[in-house]
This record gives sequence, structure tokens and C-alpha cells, in this order.
Amino acid sequence: MTSAPQRCDSMAEVLAELGGQGVRIVGIVGGVASGKTAVRKAFEGLGAGVLDGDVSAHQVLGEEDVKQAIRRRWGEGVFNQAGEVDRGQVAKIVFAPGPQAAAELRFLEDLTHPRISVRLCNEARRLAAEGTRLIVLDAAVMDKAGWDRLCDTLVYVDADRPTRWSRAKARGWTQRDFDARERAQESLQVRRGRADVVIDNGGSLEHTHAQVQRIVADLLD
Repeated sequence: MTSAPQRCDSMAEVLAELGGQGVRIVGIVGGVASGKTAVRKAFEGLGAGVLDGDVSAHQVLGEEDVKQAIRRRWGEGVFNQAGEVDRGQVAKIVFAPGPQAAAELRFLEDLTHPRISVRLCNEARRLAAEGTRLIVLDAAVMDKAGWDRLCDTLVYVDADRPTRWSRAKARGWTQRDFDARERAQESLQVRRGRADVVIDNGGSLEHTHAQVQRIVADLLD
């Protein structure tokens, strides 16, 4: 896979540029397993374009220079038989217990986040050029990575810890997986405090969708 350009304008400048074209960008934030994907799909069902941080991360991990840096750091053990980065093996390193994991996570973030930023900016511009008026950004570490600067509205997806833990278990996560990923993100209080709107996602999908419909109507009014 060829490497993406490794420079990006200020995200605030990209936001202003697209805002001048009548485009609104909504960032979806929330706790681990709070249901951000379900909220994103509700926006998408109402015609929103999507910036998917996880997809961009997959693409970045396929860039040759990124793979070379990862191979130098962690060796062949984090690659699958096809020569691609095994994200599960990387997760075992960066979310492991102990202080060394924090240093490994910083290495991974320093390596990948600037490249993900480039892809997000490019994709936002592409969607705007196609006439998309509403774009949602779904990225697990949005605040930590600074990608919230690409958004003019932040939506916090709220669900209590037992609900989130139940959803995480359904994904096959262990308690340690859940706790490690939660520690790697900013606190729920900080993320909620930055949000412009809160969605209660602890109930039915219908309840969640009704809230998203109201938000979309307000944004595009």
C-alpha cells in the first residue's frame, strides 16, 4: 500500500473551510462500549457522511513505512502470515499491565495519529466535494488525538458502566481488556464536559434514533 501524504492543514482551518461550504461536522465521543457505532449508524441512516477513525487506522497500519517502524520496534511477532500488522497482537503490548505499556502506546500514537489526521482531513474534503452537508466523525481517541478540532459539534454518547461492560463482554473482551482501554482514553467527565449534546444510549435503539433525529434537524435547520 502506498503511503498517504504526511502533512495536513490545521484541523481548525479545514473545519472553517468546510463550514464556509455549509458543511457541519459532528464528533461522536463516549466511554468504551457506550454504543458510539450505533449512534454513528443512526446519523448515517439520515444521510450523514462518515469519517471512521478505525478504518483510517487500518489503512495507516498498511503503509509500508509504518509497518517498517512497527517491525523495528516489536519484531515479526505482531505481523500475520500475509505480512500485515496484527492489531490483536499490538493491543496485547500497548494495553498490557505495567508502566512499559504506556511508553509503547505513546510510540504507536506518535507513529499513527498524524497519518490518521491526514486521512480524516482528506476524506472530509472528499465528502464535502460530493455535496455532503453533514459529516460524523467516529474515533475512539478523538479527544486525546486532537481530532475534535475537526468538529463544530461534539455529541457525547452516554451509557452507565454496567451497560457498557455487558456490551464489551458480548464482544469477547475480558475485564482487563475493558479496563485497559478505558484507562487509555480521557476520563468520561472530561469528554462529557466538552460535549455540546448528550445522547442517552442506555435504552432502546428507537429512543437513541429519536434523539439523533432531533440533533440532525437542529444542525441542518
